[in-house]
Order: sequence, then structure tokens, then C-alpha cells
Amino acid sequence: MSAPREPAATPPASPPSPPAPSASAAPLPPPAATAGPPLADRRPPTPRPAFDWRVRFAALSLIWGFSFLLIKIGTEGYAPFQVTFGRLLAGTAVLVAAMAMRRERLPRSARTWGHLTVAALLLNALPFSLFSYAELTIPSTLAGICNATSPLWGMALSVVALSEDRPTRRRVAGLGVGFLGVLTVLGAWQGFSGLDLPGTGMALLASFCYPVGWIYVRRTLAGTGSSTLALTGSQLLLGTAQLAVVTPLFTSTPTSFPVLPTLSVLALGALGTGLAVLLQYGLVQEVGPTTAQMVTYFIPVIATAAGVALLGEQLSWNTPVGALIVLIGAALTQSRARPTTPTATPPPTPAPAPAPAPAENTPTTHAASPGAAHTALPDPPEAAACLSRS
Repeated sequence: MSAPREPAATPPASPPSPPAPSASAAPLPPPAATAGPPLADRRPPTPRPAFDWRVRFAALSLIWGFSFLLIKIGTEGYAPFQVTFGRLLAGTAVLVAAMAMRRERLPRSARTWGHLTVAALLLNALPFSLFSYAELTIPSTLAGICNATSPLWGMALSVVALSEDRPTRRRVAGLGVGFLGVLTVLGAWQGFSGLDLPGTGMALLASFCYPVGWIYVRRTLAGTGSSTLALTGSQLLLGTAQLAVVTPLFTSTPTSFPVLPTLSVLALGALGTGLAVLLQYGLVQEVGPTTAQMVTYFIPVIATAAGVALLGEQLSWNTPVGALIVLIGAALTQSRARPTTPTATPPPTPAPAPAPAPAENTPTTHAASPGAAHTALPDPPEAAACLSRS
């Protein structure tokens, strides 16, 4: 006698965004139809990106690396708040256009909009303004290196704020190495002579804002039902509104619009805040947030090279050496211990019982395909850590 069959599962009428089914997902065809392709192979092919992810990763590194140079040029013609407002306005326009093309819906919950307002302050309005004010008195190379301390601040804060993120010896060592690199960049053995402390402090505070905002987003915006693009576009929209209120209070209307600073602000917003978000959004979907956030380690290198080559900024030996130490420490703080797989003796395999032939056009239950996790959209809070520098 054959083993009894489990009752067949009836699929929902309209399943929302099903994962890529495996070959066992489709009902077995009758013998007469075995010559045709299985149903799982008749799915419309997923459109592939026009450029390889490595090309887009390099483009994103260049865009964000040059952002500090563009801030420096922008502050030569406009007040820092005006630079930030123009940046957010141009970046928001790009994301709104992308959302319209993809028919993304804005969040509907008032609670979500409230949390996004705080996120816009912590991840956009405040750090962008602090960097603009900092670069009035410090070189763009130093601002780019200060930006690389964000993983260090994030490691320190996660120990306190995220109980599930326990530190390891390697990550604690990375935290110490990273801050040793910060002291090297600042020239602590010289008593910080020749260093503009207020400007450097504002750049470090701006870098500190990013992990604070990420932790806030992770705690408050989980399970909102909105996509990462919709949340980020709404966040930039709120950041633009915040700067629209603040900027007239602290600045006067510009009487002229110099060409180079104006183009720098527009490029900073359209590329560094708009296009960069779309590039990072695609990278998070394709290769995951862990690989996508590696762009952080290329930003100070490109920012330093751009500042020295194009702006003629002076570079002492301790700046690149300290930056390298900071990056090593930041990489250590992001490392995770590899899970160990215990070896167990497999139980003896019982003899298979004969199963009855499946009825024609009867769906069978099956496990999700292993590749389904790669096709699902990333969780918005998880991707926020990568998109925070937008």
C-alpha cells in the first residue's frame, strides 16, 4: 500500500510578487505534453541592467567621492544653507521623476511621515548643512576623510542602541584602530596645530549623524509596506521642505548666480543625491547591502585625489596615512564572524515508498527556491544604511 498523500495546496488567486519558482513549482504536465518546455521556463525574462554592477559601483564611488569637491566650489558662491537647499531640491526632482516612471506610491501613514521627517533631518538636512559649513574653513580632502568615520560611530552606537548587535573582539579592535587613524589625520601629537577645530568638529558631527539616523530608521520604519525608493524619495522631499523653511531665516536672497558654483550645486544634487540613490538602490537589490556599502571605503580616496589634483589642496604625510588607518578600522568594525556548520552523521536513508502518479493539472506543494532571496526587494531599513549618504 502506498503512503497517503498530503492534500494539495490551493494557490491564492493573485499572489503578490511571487519569487522565482523552481522547476518543481509548476504542475507536472501529462505525458503527451512532455515535448514542450515546462511552465517554469515560460516566465518573461527579467530585464538585465545595461551596465555590470561593478561599473555602477565605480560610478557611485566617483560621484560620492567628488561630492566634497562640489560642496567646496558651491560654497564659494552661495551660503552653506543655500548649497544644501539647492542640493536637496535637485536630488528630490530626480527621485520624484524616477518614482513617477516606476509608479511608486508615497507612504499613506501619518506615523510613517512623522518618522521620515526625523530621518530627513538626521540623514539629509543636518549632515549636508554641517558639511557645507565645515568646508568653509577645512579642505575638501579632510571632509571626505571625516565622512569615512561613519562606520566607526555606527559600531560604537550599535553596542548601546542595538541589543542584537553584540561586538566581537575584532570589531572592538577595529573601533580602536579607526579612532587611532582619526588622531593621526588630525595630528594629535602636534597639539592639533594648524587645524580648524570648529570646521573639523562639524565634519565629524555630520558623519556621526548618519549612523544615528540609520539606527532611528531601523527601529521605526520596519514593515511600513513601502519600497526603499518611495521612502527615500519622501525623505528627501521632507528634507527639502525643512531647508526651504530654514534657509530664508539665516541667509539673504542671492543677488547673482555664478556659473561654476551654480553648476556644482546642481551636479551635487542631481548626481550626488539623485542619481547616486538610484545607483545604490539597484546595487542593494542586485548584490546586497553588505557589498553595496563597501563604497564607503572608496569615498575618502577619491575625495583626497580630487581635492589635491583639482583644487590644489595641500596634503601632509599624516593625512593619507591616517585615512588608511581609518579605513582599516572601519573595515574591521563591519566584519562578521563566519557561522560554523557542525558536522553531523546523517541518519540512514529509508527506502522510498512508492507514490501514486500525480493527477493531471494538480499543483504540488514545494519549498521556496534558494534563489528567491536574491530576487526579493531589500528591507527599507536595511537599505537605509547604504542610502544614508544621498
